[in-house]
Amino acid sequence: MAKNKILSKLVLTVFEKLFSVEENKSSNLGNPKRFLIVRQHNQLGDLLAGVSLFRAIKETYPESHLTLIVSPFNYPGLVKNKYIDKLFIFDKKKIYNPFYFNKFIQVLKESYDVVIVPVTVSISFTSNLIARLSNSKIRIGPKYLDGRKNESDFFFDRRVTLDWRRHPDSHISERSLDIARPFGVNTTNYRSEITFDEEDLKEAEKFISNMKHEKSDYLIGLHVGAAKIPNRWSIFKYASLIKKLNENYPAKFYLTGSSADKELIRFVEVNVSFKIFSFINKKIPEVAALISCSDLFIGNDTGIMHVAGTTNTPQISVFGTTNPYNWAPIGANKYFIRKSELIDDISVDDVFNLCKIVLAEYRKEIKIAK
Repeated sequence: MAKNKILSKLVLTVFEKLFSVEENKSSNLGNPKRFLIVRQHNQLGDLLAGVSLFRAIKETYPESHLTLIVSPFNYPGLVKNKYIDKLFIFDKKKIYNPFYFNKFIQVLKESYDVVIVPVTVSISFTSNLIARLSNSKIRIGPKYLDGRKNESDFFFDRRVTLDWRRHPDSHISERSLDIARPFGVNTTNYRSEITFDEEDLKEAEKFISNMKHEKSDYLIGLHVGAAKIPNRWSIFKYASLIKKLNENYPAKFYLTGSSADKELIRFVEVNVSFKIFSFINKKIPEVAALISCSDLFIGNDTGIMHVAGTTNTPQISVFGTTNPYNWAPIGANKYFIRKSELIDDISVDDVFNLCKIVLAEYRKEIKIAK
């Protein structure tokens, strides 16, 4: 451990001597046209919750061009995003491939006015280094994160102190903006955004048609998985909830997920006596399109929760260890349930009773709209 700390300190010293830039405390960015955002160190949910930053840039500088560098794990939700002009996937496994490396260098060599490294949960040396290596006039990055020093803040000429300890319930969409707010980049719309097109809607409508869904039926989607096990509400409770909903409402049910969720999905299918449909391994815009056609979506605190959060569909999110005030989707018809850090303290009746309220309100709104 001590050797690793010494080595890290030595590496930082070398990089500081080679790439350090002088700090500039001005908040004036001039009139930037080309932005580069480096966010390859966040998971999908973090990235989707931070779409507010991309919107803010476009609202503040409508004629600007925005390039985003992401990882192979977090890019799927932004492949068609209307705020992103160019998307580059930074894959560490491919960096030694000369053809891929050349493409990466070409992206960095483009002329940028501003490069920004947003941070919400952790500081990434790799993201900071990428920002420094880019051909940009201004580099904005973190100086401190909740009291923790960014040891590589010397890569940035505009250094921002981020500290949410006095505001522990601030939403992640607002925190994503705090890196740019000192420079006049802001928005009042914190909603996330997934852009889907007619092809995505056709895929969703085809799936719904195969369900033999009647207009009088409720269409209810659920996501029973989560990469983090403490974020998974009991699969037994999900099966019980679906059965209870089916007993009380004319409805068709579908489950979203990937290959990683197959065992959980199979458990639900086996433990209910009626047909449950599965929308598995689909593109994120297709999932968003399907959820947008639904009457209700229920799921755990995970990436798909944020996908559903970009739609206008009523939504119930089940929380355990994480703070829903930080992470729950924003919107008038977006609801969450949390009792404690143990997600299974939430009962089936807790969720079912909220479903009754949400579905009654939703149908009332539809009647008024008609």
